[in-house]
Amino acid sequence: MSVLITGATGLVGERLLPRLVETGYACRALLRAGKSCPEEIDAVTGDILDPSTLANAAQGVSAIVHLAAVFRTQDTDLIWKSNLDGTRNLIAAVKTHAPDARFIMSSTSHVYNKDNPHPGREDDPVDPQHAYPASKVAAEKELRESGLNWSILRFPFVYGDGDGHLQSLPKHVSTWHPAQRMSTIHHRDIAQAITLALKGDFDRRIVNLADEAPSSIYELAGMVGKRLDSSCEPLSNPWYLHVDTSLARSLGFHPSIRTVYQAWQEGIS
Repeated sequence: MSVLITGATGLVGERLLPRLVETGYACRALLRAGKSCPEEIDAVTGDILDPSTLANAAQGVSAIVHLAAVFRTQDTDLIWKSNLDGTRNLIAAVKTHAPDARFIMSSTSHVYNKDNPHPGREDDPVDPQHAYPASKVAAEKELRESGLNWSILRFPFVYGDGDGHLQSLPKHVSTWHPAQRMSTIHHRDIAQAITLALKGDFDRRIVNLADEAPSSIYELAGMVGKRLDSSCEPLSNPWYLHVDTSLARSLGFHPSIRTVYQAWQEGIS
C-alpha cells in the first residue's frame, strides 16, 4: 500500500513515518521546499496551499494520511487558510488523481463544547469558539461530503518519544483550573490508530482516540517539575477536553501506553 502523508515533518508526522515504514507501508511525504525526510521515504515537493503541486503527490496512492495543520498562532487567517482551504485543495487532488484512495484526516478533541455534560462523544453537537477547532470542524465537513472513502481521527493532547510537548504544557495552561483533566495519547498509539484506519477499520467514521486515564493539568505539570497554583474552587467545565473512546475500542483500538504515568516511568514521554 502506498500512503501519502502530509505534515510529515510535524509533531505527529515525524514520529509516525518510521513506524509506518517499519510496518511495511510504502510512504510518500509531501514536503515544502527545503524540508527533508529519511531516505526510505518517497519525498514529493509541494504544499497543500498550492493546488498545482498536489497532482504528483496524489497520483496513484492507496491512502492519504492528512496531518498538516496550523495550531498555535494568533494568525487566525493562516489557521483557516491552512486547515480548511488546504484540506479542500488536497481533497480535490485526491478526487482527480486517486479517487479510490482512503483519506484519513487528523482532527482534534477541542471541537467539543466546553460545557458538554459528559466526555465528548462523536455524535455530540459541536460549536467550537476558537479558530483551530472551528477550522477543523469545517474541514471535517468538507471531507465527509467529498464522496471519498474517509475517516476522521480526533486526537487529544499528543505526547511522547521525546517530542517536548508534555514539557511545554505548563506555559500554555498556567491560567487554567489545576483540576482540569484532559485526555492524552502517546505517539505509539497514534501509529496504532492510523494503521487500523489504513486497514479500513474506521471507514466513514469519526473516531475519538485517547489512552485510559485523563490526567489533571496539575499532575501533568508536576511530572515535568512545574507546580501550578492550587485551588479548591469548583471546576466549571469538568468534561472539557475529556473524550469518550468507546467507539474506538469497539473497533479494535486498545492503547499500549495506557497512561502518561506509564510513559513517564518507561522513559518514553
